[in-house]
Amino acid sequence: MYALLIGLFVIVSALLLFIILIQSSKGGGLSAAFGGGSAMGGVFGGKGSAPLLTRVTTILAVIYVVLALLLGKVTQGSGSGTRESLVQRERERMMNSPAATLPKVDELGETQ
Repeated sequence: MYALLIGLFVIVSALLLFIILIQSSKGGGLSAAFGGGSAMGGVFGGKGSAPLLTRVTTILAVIYVVLALLLGKVTQGSGSGTRESLVQRERERMMNSPAATLPKVDELGETQ
């Protein structure tokens, strides 16, 4: 399940990136390289590709957000099972290390 969601997430991310890049901007964008300049009217209709690309971008963005939320929900239950902080884990590791049993020495070199 997790691998399927990750695969879909990567595919949707790549498609979203591509669709955003081919939309025309003030400078023409990459859509001019694919024939999307001022004379674009054959494939996408008289208004050009703007309405179609905007619709596809919106749909892909919604799918992207839904997949991100699903991945967050799926990975929320995984892990060690406890919700302790990394600082707390490191503190416990240091307290249970062999160095924790050594006598304390102050800055003058005297044992406490």
